[in-house]
Amino acid sequence: MEARYQGLETQEFFHLPVLSREVVAGLAVRPGGHYLDATVGGGGHTRLILEAAADVRVTAIDQDEDALAAAQKYLAEYGERVQFILTNFAAYQFPCNTFDGILADLGVSSYHLDQPERGFSFRQAASLDMRMDRRQALTAADVINTWDEAQLADIFFKYGEERLSRRIARRIVERRPFNTTVDLAEAIASSVPPKYRYGRIHPATRVFQALRIVVNDELNSLETFLDQAPNALIPSGKIAIISFHSLEDRPVKHSLRNSPILKVLTKKPIIAQEDEIGKNPRSRSAKLRIAERLL
Repeated sequence: MEARYQGLETQEFFHLPVLSREVVAGLAVRPGGHYLDATVGGGGHTRLILEAAADVRVTAIDQDEDALAAAQKYLAEYGERVQFILTNFAAYQFPCNTFDGILADLGVSSYHLDQPERGFSFRQAASLDMRMDRRQALTAADVINTWDEAQLADIFFKYGEERLSRRIARRIVERRPFNTTVDLAEAIASSVPPKYRYGRIHPATRVFQALRIVVNDELNSLETFLDQAPNALIPSGKIAIISFHSLEDRPVKHSLRNSPILKVLTKKPIIAQEDEIGKNPRSRSAKLRIAERLL
Protein backbone atom coordinates (compact mmCIF):
# COMPACT_ATOMS: atom_id res chain seq x y z
CA MET A 1 0.00 0.00 0.00
CA GLU A 2 1.42 3.34 -1.04
CA ALA A 3 1.86 6.08 1.55
CA ARG A 4 3.46 9.50 1.53
CA TYR A 5 6.24 9.70 4.07
CA GLN A 6 6.60 12.48 6.61
CA GLY A 7 9.94 11.40 8.14
CA LEU A 8 11.04 9.96 11.48
CA GLU A 9 14.07 9.77 13.70
CA THR A 10 16.42 7.00 12.66
CA GLN A 11 19.96 5.73 13.05
CA GLU A 12 22.36 6.79 10.32
CA PHE A 13 21.60 5.03 7.06
CA PHE A 14 24.62 4.29 4.90
CA HIS A 15 24.58 2.93 1.36
CA LEU A 16 27.43 3.75 -1.00
CA PRO A 17 25.96 4.03 -4.51
CA VAL A 18 27.53 1.54 -6.93
CA LEU A 19 28.30 2.17 -10.60
CA SER A 20 27.40 5.82 -10.04
CA ARG A 21 29.20 7.20 -13.11
CA GLU A 22 27.71 4.51 -15.30
CA VAL A 23 24.19 5.06 -13.96
CA VAL A 24 24.21 8.82 -14.62
CA ALA A 25 25.68 8.32 -18.10
CA GLY A 26 23.28 5.48 -18.90
CA LEU A 27 20.21 7.46 -17.87
CA ALA A 28 21.43 10.37 -20.02
CA VAL A 29 20.21 12.82 -17.38
CA ARG A 30 19.00 16.01 -19.05
CA PRO A 31 18.07 19.49 -17.74
CA GLY A 32 14.49 19.68 -16.52
CA GLY A 33 14.12 15.90 -16.61
CA HIS A 34 11.95 13.89 -14.23
CA TYR A 35 13.41 10.65 -12.89
CA LEU A 36 12.20 7.80 -10.68
CA ASP A 37 14.57 6.25 -8.14
CA ALA A 38 12.63 3.11 -7.28
CA THR A 39 15.01 2.09 -4.47
CA VAL A 40 16.25 5.38 -3.07
CA GLY A 41 18.03 3.86 -0.05
CA GLY A 42 20.10 6.58 1.61
CA GLY A 43 19.77 8.84 -1.45
CA GLY A 44 23.19 8.41 -3.03
CA HIS A 45 22.08 7.73 -6.59
CA THR A 46 19.31 10.34 -6.38
CA ARG A 47 21.81 13.05 -5.39
CA LEU A 48 23.99 12.20 -8.37
CA ILE A 49 20.98 12.42 -10.70
CA LEU A 50 19.95 15.77 -9.22
CA GLU A 51 23.47 17.13 -9.65
CA ALA A 52 23.90 15.85 -13.21
CA ALA A 53 21.81 18.60 -14.85
CA ALA A 54 19.85 21.74 -14.02
CA ASP A 55 16.28 21.65 -12.68
CA VAL A 56 16.12 17.86 -12.48
CA ARG A 57 13.28 16.39 -10.43
CA VAL A 58 13.22 12.95 -8.79
CA THR A 59 10.41 10.83 -7.41
CA ALA A 60 12.14 8.77 -4.72
CA ILE A 61 10.49 5.65 -3.35
CA ASP A 62 11.53 2.98 -0.88
CA GLN A 63 9.72 0.37 1.20
CA ASP A 64 12.00 0.89 4.20
CA GLU A 65 11.01 3.81 6.42
CA ASP A 66 14.55 4.17 7.81
CA ALA A 67 15.92 4.50 4.28
CA LEU A 68 13.35 7.10 3.31
CA ALA A 69 13.96 9.12 6.47
CA ALA A 70 17.70 9.13 5.78
CA ALA A 71 17.20 10.10 2.13
CA GLN A 72 14.83 12.89 3.12
CA LYS A 73 17.49 14.32 5.44
CA TYR A 74 20.36 13.78 3.00
CA LEU A 75 18.50 15.46 0.13
CA ALA A 76 16.77 18.22 2.11
CA GLU A 77 18.65 20.97 0.24
CA TYR A 78 16.84 20.05 -2.99
CA GLY A 79 13.44 20.90 -1.52
CA GLU A 80 10.48 20.26 -3.78
CA ARG A 81 12.67 18.85 -6.53
CA VAL A 82 12.39 15.51 -4.70
CA GLN A 83 9.11 13.79 -3.84
CA PHE A 84 9.40 10.99 -1.26
CA ILE A 85 6.97 8.08 -1.16
CA LEU A 86 7.00 5.08 1.20
CA THR A 87 6.11 2.06 -0.91
CA ASN A 88 7.46 -1.12 -2.45
CA PHE A 89 8.28 -0.57 -6.11
CA ALA A 90 5.88 -3.37 -7.00
CA ALA A 91 3.01 -1.55 -5.27
CA TYR A 92 3.81 1.85 -6.76
CA GLN A 93 1.16 3.16 -9.15
CA PHE A 94 3.30 3.89 -12.20
CA PRO A 95 2.01 6.93 -14.15
CA CYS A 96 2.14 6.36 -17.91
CA ASN A 97 4.61 8.31 -20.06
CA THR A 98 6.00 10.33 -17.15
CA PHE A 99 9.67 9.69 -16.46
CA ASP A 100 12.79 10.49 -18.48
CA GLY A 101 14.54 7.72 -16.62
CA ILE A 102 13.97 5.01 -14.01
CA LEU A 103 16.60 3.49 -11.71
CA ALA A 104 16.37 0.43 -9.47
CA ASP A 105 19.31 -0.72 -7.34
CA LEU A 106 18.37 -4.19 -6.10
CA GLY A 107 21.25 -4.51 -3.62
CA VAL A 108 20.90 -4.81 0.14
CA SER A 109 22.38 -1.75 1.84
CA SER A 110 25.28 -1.77 4.28
CA TYR A 111 22.86 -0.32 6.81
CA HIS A 112 20.64 -3.39 6.75
CA LEU A 113 23.59 -5.73 7.16
CA ASP A 114 25.21 -3.65 9.91
CA GLN A 115 22.12 -3.00 12.06
CA PRO A 116 21.74 -6.16 14.18
CA GLU A 117 18.13 -5.49 15.15
CA ARG A 118 17.01 -5.81 11.53
CA GLY A 119 18.05 -9.48 11.52
CA PHE A 120 19.64 -9.58 8.05
CA SER A 121 23.05 -10.72 9.25
CA PHE A 122 24.27 -13.57 11.45
CA ARG A 123 27.41 -11.67 12.50
CA GLN A 124 25.67 -10.37 15.63
CA ALA A 125 22.79 -11.78 17.68
CA ALA A 126 19.38 -10.41 16.70
CA SER A 127 15.82 -11.53 16.29
CA LEU A 128 14.99 -13.30 13.04
CA ASP A 129 13.24 -10.43 11.31
CA MET A 130 14.56 -9.54 7.81
CA ARG A 131 11.58 -7.37 6.85
CA MET A 132 12.45 -4.43 4.61
CA ASP A 133 8.96 -3.08 5.21
CA ARG A 134 8.26 -3.51 8.91
CA ARG A 135 4.55 -2.89 8.36
CA GLN A 136 4.23 -6.41 6.95
CA ALA A 137 3.50 -9.41 9.16
CA LEU A 138 5.75 -12.23 7.87
CA THR A 139 9.22 -12.48 9.45
CA ALA A 140 12.13 -14.85 9.01
CA ALA A 141 11.24 -16.42 12.37
CA ASP A 142 7.80 -17.31 11.02
CA VAL A 143 9.34 -19.08 8.04
CA ILE A 144 12.04 -20.93 9.99
CA ASN A 145 9.81 -22.02 12.85
CA THR A 146 6.56 -22.90 11.07
CA TRP A 147 7.23 -23.99 7.49
CA ASP A 148 7.69 -27.72 6.97
CA GLU A 149 10.97 -29.39 6.10
CA ALA A 150 10.23 -29.79 2.40
CA GLN A 151 9.25 -26.13 2.03
CA LEU A 152 12.44 -24.99 3.76
CA ALA A 153 14.64 -27.24 1.63
CA ASP A 154 12.92 -25.95 -1.49
CA ILE A 155 13.46 -22.25 -0.73
CA PHE A 156 17.07 -22.82 0.36
CA PHE A 157 17.78 -24.52 -2.97
CA LYS A 158 15.69 -22.23 -5.17
CA TYR A 159 16.52 -18.84 -3.66
CA GLY A 160 19.87 -19.54 -2.00
CA GLU A 161 21.20 -22.01 -4.57
CA GLU A 162 22.22 -24.09 -1.56
CA ARG A 163 23.22 -27.61 -2.63
CA LEU A 164 22.95 -28.97 0.94
CA SER A 165 19.43 -27.61 1.34
CA ARG A 166 17.81 -30.88 2.48
CA ARG A 167 20.42 -31.60 5.12
CA ILE A 168 20.19 -28.05 6.46
CA ALA A 169 16.38 -28.08 6.49
CA ARG A 170 16.37 -31.37 8.42
CA ARG A 171 18.67 -29.97 11.11
CA ILE A 172 16.61 -26.79 11.43
CA VAL A 173 13.38 -28.73 11.94
CA GLU A 174 15.11 -30.95 14.53
CA ARG A 175 16.33 -27.99 16.58
CA ARG A 176 13.63 -25.36 16.23
CA PRO A 177 12.23 -23.05 17.46
CA PHE A 178 14.95 -20.47 16.79
CA ASN A 179 14.83 -16.96 18.21
CA THR A 180 18.10 -15.37 17.07
CA THR A 181 20.21 -15.09 13.94
CA VAL A 182 23.31 -16.58 15.55
CA ASP A 183 21.45 -19.63 16.89
CA LEU A 184 20.16 -20.34 13.40
CA ALA A 185 23.59 -19.81 11.83
CA GLU A 186 25.18 -22.20 14.34
CA ALA A 187 22.60 -24.87 13.58
CA ILE A 188 23.23 -24.51 9.86
CA ALA A 189 27.00 -24.72 10.35
CA SER A 190 26.65 -27.85 12.49
CA SER A 191 24.67 -29.61 9.76
CA VAL A 192 27.32 -29.44 7.03
CA PRO A 193 30.68 -31.22 6.60
CA PRO A 194 33.75 -29.54 8.15
CA LYS A 195 35.21 -28.70 4.73
CA TYR A 196 32.07 -26.78 3.89
CA ARG A 197 31.73 -25.34 7.39
CA TYR A 198 35.11 -23.62 7.23
CA GLY A 199 35.05 -22.65 3.57
CA ARG A 200 35.40 -19.25 1.92
CA ILE A 201 31.90 -18.15 2.88
CA HIS A 202 29.92 -18.99 6.00
CA PRO A 203 27.54 -21.93 5.36
CA ALA A 204 24.60 -19.82 6.55
CA THR A 205 25.13 -17.16 3.85
CA ARG A 206 22.96 -18.77 1.17
CA VAL A 207 20.22 -19.70 3.62
CA PHE A 208 20.02 -16.13 4.90
CA GLN A 209 19.80 -14.87 1.32
CA ALA A 210 16.94 -17.28 0.65
CA LEU A 211 15.10 -16.20 3.79
CA ARG A 212 15.46 -12.51 2.90
CA ILE A 213 14.13 -13.11 -0.61
CA VAL A 214 11.12 -15.07 0.71
CA VAL A 215 10.26 -12.72 3.57
CA ASN A 216 10.29 -9.70 1.26
CA ASP A 217 8.82 -11.52 -1.76
CA GLU A 218 11.70 -10.02 -3.71
CA LEU A 219 11.53 -11.96 -6.96
CA ASN A 220 7.77 -11.62 -7.40
CA SER A 221 8.07 -7.91 -6.62
CA LEU A 222 10.84 -7.61 -9.19
CA GLU A 223 8.72 -9.37 -11.80
CA THR A 224 5.85 -6.93 -11.19
CA PHE A 225 8.21 -3.96 -11.37
CA LEU A 226 9.76 -5.16 -14.63
CA ASP A 227 6.31 -5.61 -16.14
CA GLN A 228 4.97 -2.19 -15.16
CA ALA A 229 7.89 0.24 -15.04
CA PRO A 230 8.59 0.56 -18.81
CA ASN A 231 5.12 2.02 -19.38
CA ALA A 232 6.04 4.93 -17.10
CA LEU A 233 8.87 6.04 -19.39
CA ILE A 234 8.47 8.71 -22.04
CA PRO A 235 9.66 7.79 -25.56
CA SER A 236 13.49 7.59 -25.51
CA GLY A 237 13.39 7.38 -21.70
CA LYS A 238 15.92 5.02 -20.11
CA ILE A 239 15.55 2.31 -17.46
CA ALA A 240 18.65 1.24 -15.51
CA ILE A 241 18.65 -1.74 -13.16
CA ILE A 242 21.50 -2.90 -10.90
CA SER A 243 21.41 -6.51 -9.71
CA PHE A 244 23.79 -8.40 -7.44
CA HIS A 245 23.12 -12.09 -8.05
CA SER A 246 21.91 -14.32 -10.86
CA LEU A 247 18.41 -14.77 -9.41
CA GLU A 248 17.87 -11.04 -10.01
CA ASP A 249 19.97 -10.57 -13.11
CA ARG A 250 18.31 -13.32 -15.17
CA PRO A 251 14.76 -11.91 -14.99
CA VAL A 252 16.10 -8.39 -15.56
CA LYS A 253 17.99 -9.52 -18.65
CA HIS A 254 15.06 -11.44 -20.13
CA SER A 255 12.40 -8.86 -19.27
CA LEU A 256 14.29 -5.97 -20.84
CA ARG A 257 15.10 -8.04 -23.92
CA ASN A 258 11.57 -9.37 -24.38
CA SER A 259 9.71 -6.11 -23.79
CA PRO A 260 7.94 -4.93 -26.97
CA ILE A 261 8.51 -1.28 -26.05
CA LEU A 262 12.18 -1.42 -25.01
CA LYS A 263 15.49 -1.55 -26.83
CA VAL A 264 18.36 -2.98 -24.78
CA LEU A 265 21.40 -0.69 -24.77
CA THR A 266 23.75 -3.05 -22.91
CA LYS A 267 24.51 -6.27 -24.81
CA LYS A 268 26.51 -7.32 -21.77
CA PRO A 269 25.96 -5.97 -18.25
CA ILE A 270 28.12 -3.06 -17.15
CA ILE A 271 30.35 -4.01 -14.21
CA ALA A 272 32.43 -2.01 -11.77
CA GLN A 273 35.94 -0.88 -12.69
CA GLU A 274 38.93 -1.77 -10.54
CA ASP A 275 39.12 1.69 -8.94
CA GLU A 276 35.55 1.38 -7.67
CA ILE A 277 36.03 -2.19 -6.48
CA GLY A 278 39.07 -1.02 -4.51
CA LYS A 279 36.97 1.58 -2.70
CA ASN A 280 33.81 -0.52 -2.42
CA PRO A 281 34.41 -4.30 -2.60
CA ARG A 282 30.68 -5.13 -2.71
CA SER A 283 30.49 -3.43 -6.11
CA ARG A 284 32.37 -6.42 -7.53
CA SER A 285 29.12 -8.38 -7.96
CA ALA A 286 27.04 -5.48 -9.33
CA LYS A 287 25.65 -5.74 -12.85
CA LEU A 288 23.98 -2.80 -14.58
CA ARG A 289 21.60 -3.28 -17.51
CA ILE A 290 20.05 -0.38 -19.40
CA ALA A 291 17.22 -0.17 -21.94
CA GLU A 292 15.47 2.63 -23.82
CA ARG A 293 11.75 3.04 -24.53
CA LEU A 294 10.99 3.00 -28.22
CA LEU A 295 7.33 4.02 -28.44
